[in-house]
Amino acid sequence: MAFTPIERDRVTAPCITLVGMAGAGKSTLGRALAERLGWGQLDTDRHLEAYYALPLQAIMDNYGLDEFLRIEGCLVGDLNLTRTVISTGGSVIYSREAVARLKDLGPVVMLDINEDTFLDRVGGAEGRGLAKAPGKTMRELYNERQPLYRAAADVVVRTDRDGPDDCVAQILEQVDLP
Repeated sequence: MAFTPIERDRVTAPCITLVGMAGAGKSTLGRALAERLGWGQLDTDRHLEAYYALPLQAIMDNYGLDEFLRIEGCLVGDLNLTRTVISTGGSVIYSREAVARLKDLGPVVMLDINEDTFLDRVGGAEGRGLAKAPGKTMRELYNERQPLYRAAADVVVRTDRDGPDDCVAQILEQVDLP
């Protein structure tokens, strides 16, 4: 018996996209927010790993930083989702096309942490698949990305002050969902 896809409902609900530094809680809050809403959840780092059948670090090692960023931008830029919480990799912010697509899908929420919290949570990021140019310090990476996240965000929620449940509540208070 052949599979015949069912036509999707013409009425779609927006997605909510979470952006921010590694260690800001995008995966953790993405799961909690999706559960609270009864929505799907997609972690774009896991999407890349599934597409290439490789761990994120291996993708970085095999393809290099520039190609990794291009791949990430293409895969995220092609997303066609509804009613999904999208937890992005921290480097998605470098792709204008991917950010534009995420904004088309619904509100973008920046999960903000201070620099010290980032450094404490991520350390040197060995084996994590962190998209960082050789020679760039973690502090430089943090300071480079922060303005990009803020520019893309419709909402900013601090995740280094409150627990996950409070952060989910803050997101839901600030996003405009139908």
